[in-house]
Amino acid sequence: MKKILLFLIIIIALIGSLYGYLIYKKINSPNVIINKTDNKHLYIPTGTNFEELVLIIKSKGIVIDIESFRWIAEKKKYINKVKPGKYKLKNGMSNNEFVNLLRSGEQEPVKVTFNNVRTIEQLAGRVAVNLETDSLQINELLKNSEFVKKYGFNKNTIISLFIPNTYEFYWNTSAKEFVARMAIEYKKFWNNSRKTKAKKLHLSQSEVATLASIVQQETIKSDEKPRVAGVYINRLRKGIPLQADPTVIYAVGDFSIKRVLRKHLKYNSPYNTYIHKGLPPGPICIPNQSSIDAVLNYEHHKYIYFCAKEDFSGYHNFATTLSQHNANARKYRRALNKRRIYK
Repeated sequence: MKKILLFLIIIIALIGSLYGYLIYKKINSPNVIINKTDNKHLYIPTGTNFEELVLIIKSKGIVIDIESFRWIAEKKKYINKVKPGKYKLKNGMSNNEFVNLLRSGEQEPVKVTFNNVRTIEQLAGRVAVNLETDSLQINELLKNSEFVKKYGFNKNTIISLFIPNTYEFYWNTSAKEFVARMAIEYKKFWNNSRKTKAKKLHLSQSEVATLASIVQQETIKSDEKPRVAGVYINRLRKGIPLQADPTVIYAVGDFSIKRVLRKHLKYNSPYNTYIHKGLPPGPICIPNQSSIDAVLNYEHHKYIYFCAKEDFSGYHNFATTLSQHNANARKYRRALNKRRIYK
């Protein structure tokens, strides 16, 4: 009897050890494999439940043994606590490490960069490439009068809320969360120094952005921006129409135009500064920081006119009189004709 009892104890111990080993293996053995570039990250959409997550993992071939992953997830009570986001995976992660990562909600941030943006639609498209929210949601939100009013803007000026830069977000950031974050960045940018300079110009922050957007579309040369800004400040103060070609192009809506013609100048739009005095209703693009600062720190001079240089260097000829300007304009028109640029 003693021998039988000892034998049973040994069998039970062996079974227990084997069970323990199997449990340990389920928990700690490598189960995550990354054999494709697109498997380095796991994206979990907002509202995903556990069974949907299992299907995502299966479709991407992320784990070797899906059942062991499921078992650990159930034991660690993760199945009812699925958190959306973008998670960075490591090759050879165990089930325990994998589930702990997903439970923690510790996402890898994504970088969102936007610059050289002309319209709300373009902005929405650029942003949506890197976030879960789609461009339609962002676009509709920024064209909602009641929503943008909460931030002190209207549908024409809301684009000035966005300061071009590279920002970090979590992938599952919603459209509303994106705008809220941009409002924080806007307030940081518009520090006391910039606000004081805007007041001295007798312009609101949105009006500064509007003028900066025109300056940005007029010249690609950062060192020339303060001089161009000075021309428009002089025109505003003298009550002379801005007569800015980029506003006409924006009004027409054809950004492929290289030469503004007489028919374009007659286009009826509040954005056409040949027809309407003062600033247009809002920015004609999202001005970058250098353009805004060029307006706030504009060059003091007596120039009233400017025209692109005939050498196509990107710089401009400036003039104080109409006769000087007309001479500069003729040189530029001849250069356009020589290159067969007629529209």
